[in-house]
Amino acid sequence: MFLDVVDLRNFYAQPLGIMTRRLLGRAIRARFDDVTGLRVLGLGYATPYLGVFREEAERCLAVMPAAQGVVRWPSAAPTLATLADETLLPFPTSSMDRVVVVHALEMTPNAAELLNEVWRVLAPGGRLLAVVPNRRGVWARLDTTPFGNGRPFSRGQVVTLLRQALFTPVGWNEALYAPPSRWFLRTAVAWERVGARLALPFSGVLVVEATKQLYRPIPARKPHLAPVLEPALDGRLVGGAAPAG
Repeated sequence: MFLDVVDLRNFYAQPLGIMTRRLLGRAIRARFDDVTGLRVLGLGYATPYLGVFREEAERCLAVMPAAQGVVRWPSAAPTLATLADETLLPFPTSSMDRVVVVHALEMTPNAAELLNEVWRVLAPGGRLLAVVPNRRGVWARLDTTPFGNGRPFSRGQVVTLLRQALFTPVGWNEALYAPPSRWFLRTAVAWERVGARLALPFSGVLVVEATKQLYRPIPARKPHLAPVLEPALDGRLVGGAAPAG
């Protein structure tokens, strides 16, 4: 179930949300470090992380799910955000080069259909960046942040979901190692450095980059074999002589 867009906007306006945007934004930027001349789409509530791409990208758009609601983005320029069904995106096939999915996969009841639609709108060689709550982290256990709502994922679950939608994972980042509390705001950067250096398993979110498989596999079919007819004896020949011609 999607959170209301007002709740999401309010979270990112608070000190904890500002810290989240800062740290998670670094992880997203590390994966998509150069989008010069590319077409970038944010799906879910990705607008806190799209601003860094606007000056580089050919175009940068945001789609917010109908069940969530939409807010104006950017606030001081012509709007680049729209409302749509996350499984029926209003874009032509192969029209996007990069897609960033935040606050969407864990909340939609149709994760597989969402990924199938992302596959459709991505151009050949396009990349998806999916941000999901880590089921082993503290953030997924507390509903004081958006990442504590919906379905959290393990690495294996994310890989399975992506591969079923014909994506190949090519890179991972993790973020938000500090507990989601205002008491840890001053030390959040230190938590992030230590967690990343030691590859600790309790990050708040998983950030996975995946590439679109260009060809859909064709399921193998069993060969059709003609039935084998076994020879049968003529009953008139059993136990007696053949009839006269």
